[in-house]
Amino acid sequence: MRTQALRADLLMLLTAIIWGSAFIAQRLGMDSIGPFLYTGLRFALASIALLPLILWLERRIEHRKPEPINPGLLRGGLIMGLALTLGMNLQQVGLLFTSVTNSGFITGLYVIVVPLLGLFLGHKTGLGIWLGAGLAVLGMFLLSVGDSFQVASGDWLQLAGAFVWGVHVLLVGHFASRHDPLQLALIQFAVCALISLLLAVVFEPIQLAAIISALPAIAYGGLLGVCVGFTLQVVAQKHAIASHAAIILSLEAVFAAIFGALLLGEALSIKGYFGCALMFSGMLLAQLWPRPRQA
Repeated sequence: MRTQALRADLLMLLTAIIWGSAFIAQRLGMDSIGPFLYTGLRFALASIALLPLILWLERRIEHRKPEPINPGLLRGGLIMGLALTLGMNLQQVGLLFTSVTNSGFITGLYVIVVPLLGLFLGHKTGLGIWLGAGLAVLGMFLLSVGDSFQVASGDWLQLAGAFVWGVHVLLVGHFASRHDPLQLALIQFAVCALISLLLAVVFEPIQLAAIISALPAIAYGGLLGVCVGFTLQVVAQKHAIASHAAIILSLEAVFAAIFGALLLGEALSIKGYFGCALMFSGMLLAQLWPRPRQA
């Protein structure tokens, strides 16, 4: 059991690194193409890569039978795909107007948004959630609000995206318990790709040379950020300790800041770094205190 837990921790750490670094690919990809086109191509590539993985798992795992295509599966994948499309494109457009560091930390607020949204579903919310939310709000103020008390438009988009990601997490929890999660993932990826590409056709110039220039960022974001990252998370959380998962996956925001500093030369003021620390502390506090009792 300890070996399995350690292996799960290492896989989740790798997942957090991949997700954090994917922010760099998302930012660099828009040096050549628009945000909708980047998202559409990224998720189209992830869909193409995930399909053979599903077929391989069906042959490799003896007792794994594919779920027949049915209205419930399609409806779940479509609803998740709509939320994924909105959240991803808010994040992608927001990156045009804010830094990778801000984007990573503000997006990470979804770990607080999820239990807060749960209040509307009748879920109980403990003191840790409210304390964590308070720290996160204070941290976001320090991170995002400039000397003239103005918040960058990109930060507002990332905050809106955090609420959408919170809704998406609840949708995944609802539908993944009823249908095959990999098939749901494939459907939602395809929905996100299709809608984003349609938006790109309407609102953005599409040039083959620009797409070729952005291919490395598209490949990294689609194959590693989406396909590999998602698969690693599924594999790791099968044997993960819940408290470990909360801490390690939250490191995505920290790795986004690290890669932003190393690869893009981003730097924050002392106030900004203190705000990041408060946001990260709030995210962990909301997840870990009080610890849920074992059933």
